[in-house]
Amino acid sequence: MTIHKEGYQILFWTAFILLAVNLLSIFYLFTGNQTASTLILVVSLVLFFLVLQFFRKPRRTTPLNDNHVISPCDGTVVVIEEVNEPEYFKAPRRQVSIFMSPLNVHINFYPVTGTVNYVKYYPGKYLVAWHPKSSTENERTSVVVKAKTGAEILLRQIAGALARRIVWYAKEGQQVQQGHELGFIKFGSRVDLFLPLDAEVKVKIGEKTQGGITVIADL
Repeated sequence: MTIHKEGYQILFWTAFILLAVNLLSIFYLFTGNQTASTLILVVSLVLFFLVLQFFRKPRRTTPLNDNHVISPCDGTVVVIEEVNEPEYFKAPRRQVSIFMSPLNVHINFYPVTGTVNYVKYYPGKYLVAWHPKSSTENERTSVVVKAKTGAEILLRQIAGALARRIVWYAKEGQQVQQGHELGFIKFGSRVDLFLPLDAEVKVKIGEKTQGGITVIADL
């Protein structure tokens, strides 16, 4: 299993703390109580495996297509609707939102090839990721990429109740490629896509997506 670079430090401290807890239980808290010590060891291994799974980095090959908007993340489609996007476009757009559970891969991918026209980070709340106001009130980062077709796509990384850190690599003026890494959100989150109204959405509510692979819409 390949581990994402964002997980190295967390995995080190997770292993350090769990090792300390187990040593403490064996030599001080539960001396001679093998059952309790074994139980703590099993729970520790499960916790470490869950954290390890969270920071896994799958090997994927994106089928490049300038007319496709591909999924920026693994998860479940929870919103498809026409909304007024007030931050950048200040006009109606087609919103597609994908909820990422703690069990999903949490790498974010560029949905199109093009030029980064806008990057903005906002500190905020930590409402549950499916809350309607999480898109505008939670900690978040907005990235706009102008595709080769001329269409601009806004991708918004949103922190959830468990996610406490958003990582992004985009810089304004940067040339980016569809399927390359845009960033990472730690421990449960949501990603919103804002598409042109004439984009043909290819997914449905409740559908599972695979980051860098699933076609979200045609431009």
